[in-house]
Amino acid sequence: MVRIVLVGAAALLLAACQSDSQRDRALVGGGLGAATGAVIGAAATGDVGGALVGGVIGGVGGAMVGSATTPKNCIARDRYGRRYRVACP
Repeated sequence: MVRIVLVGAAALLLAACQSDSQRDRALVGGGLGAATGAVIGAAATGDVGGALVGGVIGGVGGAMVGSATTPKNCIARDRYGRRYRVACP
């Protein structure tokens, strides 16, 4: 089980390099939090139940942090109609 969690965490770390939207970053944060929580839960309790609880708590926490730390951008147009990104008000 530890190998599966470590491989999943490595895959999520690589996926984090490719994400560019707020939803993608929240998903990656949730996945990393879930993997970390599962490892800590399994290490602390020594059974599958602890890993499941740790994974759920870590996933929710990671998604919240990933969503909160992602900068919000809006699309604006200049006087020539070209689109560009600006910080949302």
